[in-house]
Amino acid sequence: MPTEDARAFWIAAPGRGEIRAERLRARGADEVVVRTRYSGVSRGTESLVFEGRVPASERQRMRAPFQAGEFPAPVKYGYACVGEVDEGPADLVGRTVFVLHPHQTRFVVPAAAAHVVPADVPAARAVLAANLETAINAVWDGGVQVGDRVTVVGAGAVGCLVARVASRIAGCDVELVDVNTARADIARALGVRFAQPDAASIERDVVMHASATEEGLRTSLRVAGFASTIVELSWYGDRIVTVPLGEAFHARRLTLKSSQVGHVAASHGARWDHRRRLALALSLLADASFDALITGESDFESLPETMAALAAGDALCHRIRYV
Repeated sequence: MPTEDARAFWIAAPGRGEIRAERLRARGADEVVVRTRYSGVSRGTESLVFEGRVPASERQRMRAPFQAGEFPAPVKYGYACVGEVDEGPADLVGRTVFVLHPHQTRFVVPAAAAHVVPADVPAARAVLAANLETAINAVWDGGVQVGDRVTVVGAGAVGCLVARVASRIAGCDVELVDVNTARADIARALGVRFAQPDAASIERDVVMHASATEEGLRTSLRVAGFASTIVELSWYGDRIVTVPLGEAFHARRLTLKSSQVGHVAASHGARWDHRRRLALALSLLADASFDALITGESDFESLPETMAALAAGDALCHRIRYV
């Protein structure tokens, strides 16, 4: 295959992005060429990366699968591309696929990295797959079971996805908590209750914290029931946070547990791998209620300006459209 030009979004310096021309390498026999139709911006993580706030200790663990460059910059980062296979094995050519790839118009990856999007999942919605995979892992880490009372503190993209996944477990009562009352409409679209922190229900069986704020973590500890689990999903980057482990934390025998998508939850690790988990996430996206989490869309060429605006805003998932 002759080399062809592509265009990619790079973080040139903390807080400054740019579109760069790139040359595609020749495709190998077990590789595919993907033409991107959409990509998604995971605002929380990508804002921290955009602002150069990845701690030195985490720079290797934070690498995206097809990242180029090094933190803090220049770096090409992202993990939510949906496109069509232009060249590759016959069974993949023409198929719509999801790839954990940075924002780029065309790219070459191993065929095994291209995950076929189910026919009943719109390509535009499939950009949520990576964040939904995080949410699935969190529900596994929290051990949510039939009939549990579940509170999700923080109605960002991951928090909303966790709430929807938990709500589909029989008998679960799910409450989404956020300071932003505009999130009430999204909670309604997802089929869960909404509350502001001061009105949040207490004595909950499982609490998921995804607000990335100290106040949200305090709320999570306050609403947790006796001997329940608080799953910490927030990633704070280089910020140091204060955790209130005095007061009644010990007397109430609470468990504060981390969750991170890089490893399959311990409860499922013996039987599940990353590919199976991502396939599950893609299949769940047949649920049209997830469209409520796409809070904006813009063209690829405007991504440098868009990313700066998203880093300062409160969007959920922002979708990038490619011509």
